[in-house]
Amino acid sequence: MTDDGLHTLGRWTRDRARATPERVAVDDRGVTLRYRDLDDRASDLAAAFRAAGYGVGDRVATITGNSSDQVVLFFACAQAGLVLVPLSWRLAPRELAAQLQLADPALLLVDDEFHTLATDAQGRLPLPLPSTLLGVRGVENVVPAPRRGPDDELVTRTVRDDDALLIVFTSGTLGPAKGVVLTHANCFWTNLSLSRITEITRKDVVLSVMPQYHVGGWNIQPLLAWWMGATVVLERTFDPGRVLHLIKDRRITTMMGVPANYLFLAQHPDFAATDLSSLNHAVVGGAPMPAQLLRTWHARGVALTQGYGLTEASPNVLCLPDDEARSMVGYAGKPYPHVEVAVADPITGDLLGGAATGELLVRGPGVFSGYFRAPEQTARTLRGGWLHTGDLVRRDEHGYFAVIDRLTDIFISGGESVAPAEVETVLIEHAAVAEVAVIGVPHDRWGEVGVAFIVLTPGFAADELGILAYARTQLAAFKVPAFVRFVPEIPRSLGSKVLRRQLLENWKHGLDFEKIGNKL
Repeated sequence: MTDDGLHTLGRWTRDRARATPERVAVDDRGVTLRYRDLDDRASDLAAAFRAAGYGVGDRVATITGNSSDQVVLFFACAQAGLVLVPLSWRLAPRELAAQLQLADPALLLVDDEFHTLATDAQGRLPLPLPSTLLGVRGVENVVPAPRRGPDDELVTRTVRDDDALLIVFTSGTLGPAKGVVLTHANCFWTNLSLSRITEITRKDVVLSVMPQYHVGGWNIQPLLAWWMGATVVLERTFDPGRVLHLIKDRRITTMMGVPANYLFLAQHPDFAATDLSSLNHAVVGGAPMPAQLLRTWHARGVALTQGYGLTEASPNVLCLPDDEARSMVGYAGKPYPHVEVAVADPITGDLLGGAATGELLVRGPGVFSGYFRAPEQTARTLRGGWLHTGDLVRRDEHGYFAVIDRLTDIFISGGESVAPAEVETVLIEHAAVAEVAVIGVPHDRWGEVGVAFIVLTPGFAADELGILAYARTQLAAFKVPAFVRFVPEIPRSLGSKVLRRQLLENWKHGLDFEKIGNKL
């Protein structure tokens, strides 16, 4: 079987093996893998899968940290038409079991260190899954007994552009996680779009700290790097001190992270003395970059491309290049090439022209094909030819977009709509505020009022009265939180989204609502 589709990714390693065979493709904790070897290993594994009767659409799930083995597996799946389902090792056994049951993989591959977690998860399934430990046998020896005959149509047919390549589970902040199906074409086009804005060449050294169970662990830099022949330095976890060391030691030229990553790097005692001269560009996603943090990185000479995306769009949708970031703080920018967007009235669904505020809609070749085995959820999200993001945005007269908040996160206080993200943007500018999350909580008089959960900047002190006094100078009265709670950390999803539902539950169990009324 060959990958004859125009946009299939199985051909990428073959092309690179011919063009740059000796260049390092992956640096996995100091162990390197050349493009020649990456292609050889991926091709051998793909052949083994086919010989064992694995065919187009069969799913291979993993519970593993970022590793060169998983990169080999990804490209083997791409060649053989299999679907990689990378699962998060941060989940509880119950959560993993639910995802395994939905994904229904033909094979589960597990890192040694997550053996207990995987065993606990599998113990909750009606039937055990074929599984093996990666560290014991190695990725080339993971194929179990045959599944079907070698002449089966799914084993012999060519890989097509619209075949599934990845199933990435969403964070599930609003309910059970859903499996987002991304095709070869989805991944091809989103990487082509990315290349038009954040160019990567074979001379680049890319630091990858995003977990490979996250769409950003593949489609925000790593896959583009392997397409272009660059070197990817893989990290299994994010440790600020080690990342700073790697930037200097490996001469990292570009990386991607969420604002929290860049905040922790800037707060590290080694930040000021670390040589960042090789890091000429960085990508920010997941949330808007606070102005003060943006200034900190610009002062170190690092260009920052900000953006907005979601798993269902593979994920790249909006971007704001560095040359505009300084003057347009808080904006996510304009659509990537090959991406079309619109703004819809949240009530009527009508498309709005010009400067407008409403729900962001997306369409284009990067938009996912649907949720795995969830036709009703797919139909609710893909309507009228558009991906309905559920995000409230503001488009200005020049076509620049600012993401205001999730439509589901907005709360009503005294009849006025309050977007938590807008309040957070103001509070994060306070010198004592390192991180902040705002939620609406029930109130007898106003319907809902705001509560700000704040992580203090190390070395700074603040109290509730001072924070609220500052907020009153920057916000309309109905937007000012009624309460401030200082917390050691903000709970976040696997995709770094604030878990507002968890904050609300913590609030409900920690305070008496009768006392709220007395305080207002």
